[in-house]
Amino acid sequence: MFQVRIHGRGGQGVVTAAELLSVAAFLEGKHAQAFPSFGSERMGAPVVSFCRIDAKEIRLREPILEPDALIVQDPTLFKAIDVFQGLKSTGYLLVNTNKSFDDLHIAPVVAKLPAGHARTVPASELALRHVGRPVPNAALLGAFAALTGLVELESVARAIREAFPGKTGEANVLAATAAHDEIARTLKAA
Repeated sequence: MFQVRIHGRGGQGVVTAAELLSVAAFLEGKHAQAFPSFGSERMGAPVVSFCRIDAKEIRLREPILEPDALIVQDPTLFKAIDVFQGLKSTGYLLVNTNKSFDDLHIAPVVAKLPAGHARTVPASELALRHVGRPVPNAALLGAFAALTGLVELESVARAIREAFPGKTGEANVLAATAAHDEIARTLKAA
């Protein structure tokens, strides 16, 4: 079973990201579940959502304490909570930022992960460019597909289109594709 924990703030589409990822996995014939964990339900408050993906039925229902991957939609959370808690030593890290891991003061954590398992992508900027709003969730899912290979970009795009038909969906697919291509490029260059 592959377990993903998504950290962000209210209004960034954290819950939607987990749901879209689970749908993308389902579209590929996998079993998946997504669920949120809310603290204070207000705009800007820290929010966590979870997604599990497996080839067989998933019976677990508790929060993910030892994720295989972390998606961090808001890097200011590194100063507010222990985002890395429980991350497996073989895990993946994807951060929405145009800053380096040194600039974020998380390089020592990243150094403990396997080479190529940690990446940054300016998902909010890509969303702003394509969608007109700095909501990074769809772009991050495209980047996640490139980073992990767990789901295909086409499945992510289809999940986005099903959730957001029309112009909004197409704009989010463009953001996801741009983020996917950027991560694929950095992985190829490494």
